[in-house]
Amino acid sequence: MDGVGEWTTTSLALGDGRDLKVVREIHFPHSLGLLYSAFTYYTGFKVNSGEYKVMGLAPYGDPRFANAIRESLIDVKEDGSFRLNLEYFEYCTGLTMTNGRFDELFGGPPRKPEAPLTQREMDLAASIQAVTEEVVLKLARSVARETGEKNLCLAGGVALNCVANGKLLRERCFDRLWLQPAAGDAGGALGAALVACHLFQKQGRPINGALDGMHGGYLGPEYGQADIEHWLSKAGAVFEPMDDEALLEACARSLTEGKALGWFQGRMEFGPRALGARSILGDARSPTMQKMLNLKVKYRESFRPFAPSVLSEDAAQWFDLDVDSPYMLLVADVAQAHRIPMTDEQNGLFGIAKLNIPRSSIPAVTHVDYSARVQTVHRETNARYHELLCRYKRLTGCPVIVNTSFNVRGEPIVCTPEDAFRCFMGTEIETLAMGNCFLVKERQNPALRQNYEHRFEPD
Repeated sequence: MDGVGEWTTTSLALGDGRDLKVVREIHFPHSLGLLYSAFTYYTGFKVNSGEYKVMGLAPYGDPRFANAIRESLIDVKEDGSFRLNLEYFEYCTGLTMTNGRFDELFGGPPRKPEAPLTQREMDLAASIQAVTEEVVLKLARSVARETGEKNLCLAGGVALNCVANGKLLRERCFDRLWLQPAAGDAGGALGAALVACHLFQKQGRPINGALDGMHGGYLGPEYGQADIEHWLSKAGAVFEPMDDEALLEACARSLTEGKALGWFQGRMEFGPRALGARSILGDARSPTMQKMLNLKVKYRESFRPFAPSVLSEDAAQWFDLDVDSPYMLLVADVAQAHRIPMTDEQNGLFGIAKLNIPRSSIPAVTHVDYSARVQTVHRETNARYHELLCRYKRLTGCPVIVNTSFNVRGEPIVCTPEDAFRCFMGTEIETLAMGNCFLVKERQNPALRQNYEHRFEPD
């Protein structure tokens, strides 16, 4: 499920061994991804990058525009197939996603980028999210009914909608659900390589019977300790080389002290989510961590939620989740035992006013609807990150930490030691673990400080 490939926007293929056959397609201009992107544009965010903001904004709103979307914009059949009413869209022939008729339907022009968010934008986000989930669920039910298959794999940009994925998981129309971690356009390179290997060269597909072949998504470049120390010395950084034991202890204690920790370890992640290789980490128990990371580290909108990393063996005790979620592509509710009930007065709040009410014992990763975008951390794919969570758990009793991408708003995720140190010195990140080097911000030369807040164009 995507915006558009060449002409296909949604497709179903059946896999058997190394064979893959496409059996159904929906073609451009009828696209679930482009429908969602139209609302990304209309709510004032950037198309092809701001869709996850719409998803994050949706729980603040009420889906009061959902019927208007169903009645005027998209005709959805019971099997999930659909057609858009192109009279409301401009993306086929113009330079914008929507037109004046769309404006009239929803009561005004698009929100200007960076303008204050209103309840209208929150309700629009809630509405398109609700309709998208309905289409995804109808598609999945019809596939299960018609094919009898028990396993479902999802790819394409719409498959990055982890809220819809979580609802699909709970629907239980398939025994197993697998989500490609590089589900957007970047994953096309991987798909092309697999097609060449299995369909063209007819090589087999060995199954290891345990974890998948993505190796946790850690497929990018890595840097040795000597390279890291050389670059840090060249940059004038003050750092302390440590053995594994001392480094992990220093990092775990830094987290318990409420500090933002830059974490640069091993091979970089492939895909849009930071998975504990190029991450900024924080204390999930802190009621101020979400706001601090958004405003002082990421320099972005305060409503944006953060994801939890949790030890895979402890996930079911903290979240309503009974499957692995190694790629942060499933949303699940925080377990009832860890929630904080809302008062009648708090339940009556609207919009961003909901943001500062702690909803659980891990408020930094609990969204306003008690949900969280969960990453389960596995010793088999990232032993060092797993051990950091174990250390943190021993100190706090909690196996959950905040995990967000190591970058600021508008900047790509850091890749090299140079990238990481520059971001460290340009933000309010207080400590940095790069390989086996540990850095503390207050020990650095003040002349190396930068101001990242306005360096990059907003995303």
